[in-house]
Amino acid sequence: MKIGVVGKPSSGKTTFFDAATMGNAQIASYPFTTIEPNLGTAFVRVPCPHKEIGKECNPKNSVCVNGTRFVPVQLLDVAGLVPGAHEGKGLGNQFLDNLMDADGLIHVVDMSGKTDAEGNPTTGHNPKEDISFLEAEIDYWILKILTKSWDSIQRRVKTGMKMDELIYQQVSGLNVNRDEIKEIVKELSISTDSSKDELLTLSSEIRKRNKPIIIAGNKIDLPEAKENYKILSKNVIPVSAESELALKRASEAGLIEYVPGGSGFKIISELNEKRKKALDYIRKNVLEPFGSTGVQKAIEEMVFGKLKMKVVFPVEDENHWTDKNGNVLPDAILLPESATALDLAYKIHTDIGENFIGAIDARTKRKIGKDHVLKNGDIIRVIIKK
Repeated sequence: MKIGVVGKPSSGKTTFFDAATMGNAQIASYPFTTIEPNLGTAFVRVPCPHKEIGKECNPKNSVCVNGTRFVPVQLLDVAGLVPGAHEGKGLGNQFLDNLMDADGLIHVVDMSGKTDAEGNPTTGHNPKEDISFLEAEIDYWILKILTKSWDSIQRRVKTGMKMDELIYQQVSGLNVNRDEIKEIVKELSISTDSSKDELLTLSSEIRKRNKPIIIAGNKIDLPEAKENYKILSKNVIPVSAESELALKRASEAGLIEYVPGGSGFKIISELNEKRKKALDYIRKNVLEPFGSTGVQKAIEEMVFGKLKMKVVFPVEDENHWTDKNGNVLPDAILLPESATALDLAYKIHTDIGENFIGAIDARTKRKIGKDHVLKNGDIIRVIIKK
């Protein structure tokens, strides 16, 4: 899974990405580091079940901090966006190419209104315009992909090919869901006679269902941002990426104890006056009024809210919740909401999926079949043919 972090220049997009992927000392011990300059690892939080069995866990693909498991997800730092990106303006082509790999987007918006549509300094800019222009850019980009081969699609439909399948083939590079494309085409009654406006509506629906967007209202500590947030709060997560980055750096330096996504921090070392003032500012202007810096909340809202993922813990010993080496709850795996026991087996390894016999719910000790839909937090042993 990849989550794209997008936004216009000077919105704080890169700061958000850096804050989300930096991790504190404990989390940074996880060996997965940045793969490419624009790809990094963030984490989502879930309760770790190790307390149920009364043993400490031994995570391999994630990290456990005080009973909270931090499960890795990939963040993609997408090139800066300006109006006209679908026509190649700014870094439009690079932006759209990167976007193809993303399952969902976190749109970092400058809620203070102190930057215009292209990221230049200004005052009084309406952040609502930034929200709508991103959606419009993606819609027109998808429309461009559809219309460049529309004549061919029309001819092939007349030979008996299905419209929904041809449209899926045209947009499959966007990492879209075949069944959803079929559903959208049917709902909108798309045909060879569909107008450009109808195809734009189709493009918009494809974007909504296959590239969900979370709005991260950044710079929320500024007075102007707070005023704009009062108007747009229904659709916006309040965020201070700069505060999150500062807290993580202070934690890494051993100055404070801070767990990402937390509502507070504890000072554990002597601080100079400048640092005291900075941390006090974050506490009073971000943590106390909003409950967190919002960075972690935005990522988790995307993973669990928009993309509807769940976490499952595979084990090889259902009695002790261990792998073959005795590691307690070694892995935490993200799966789609509808994932079954067989899906988990394939996620672990193709060979395990192909040799699947059944599975065991480690909590109930009941055997489950391949079509059994797993629940969030399940602990599962997969049984395979020897």
